[in-house]
Amino acid sequence: MASLFVVEDDAPLREELMRLLELQGHTACTSTAFDRIADEVRAANPDCVILDLKLPGDGGHAVCRDLRRSSDVPIIMLTSSDSEFDEVMSMNLGADDYVTKPYNPAVLLARIQSVLRRSARSEPVSRLSHKGVVLDVSKGLVEHGGRSVELTRNELRILHLLMENRGAIVARQELMVELWQSDAFIDDNTLTVNINRLRKSLASIGVPDDFLVTRRGQGYLV
Repeated sequence: MASLFVVEDDAPLREELMRLLELQGHTACTSTAFDRIADEVRAANPDCVILDLKLPGDGGHAVCRDLRRSSDVPIIMLTSSDSEFDEVMSMNLGADDYVTKPYNPAVLLARIQSVLRRSARSEPVSRLSHKGVVLDVSKGLVEHGGRSVELTRNELRILHLLMENRGAIVARQELMVELWQSDAFIDDNTLTVNINRLRKSLASIGVPDDFLVTRRGQGYLV
């Protein structure tokens, strides 16, 4: 699991978020020294920073700017503001994601996992292989038994994520965040439709039905 640094000036929200992260097996640390928070983060050397936008003093944007001058640690901004300007400013300053309060805990955790996964990729892998199925990411093709089929954009992204995490369950929320950057306005059936299309594409080249497994109430795995 990962080490996360929580920067939040609202004490109840800070404690709630830290409990949520720890229940997922992560290590969570924090500081209320907001005048030197960037130094505190650098000293802790976390895998990811959860940074509130509205902080005492110069605010989260200044902290994000300061961290980006000397660190590539992933940063997820949290804010009660739904201003597009704040979101654009955060991303321009180097934030990796932006989540509006009140947040859905499952969605926030999925976004954290997505950011951690992206930061862990040192070099893009162009080909992935599992149980005789080969995914050529650069060509958008999946191969099996000498046959191949071209995948749609969503089919490719779903299979890519599942094969990167082969043997482990990938939650539906995480897949939805990966495909659409949110699950807030996406009908849950939309993901099911895309999964079923992927199953048909795999079946067309002879991939066994049990290659892509559904774990009800949890997600999918290969």
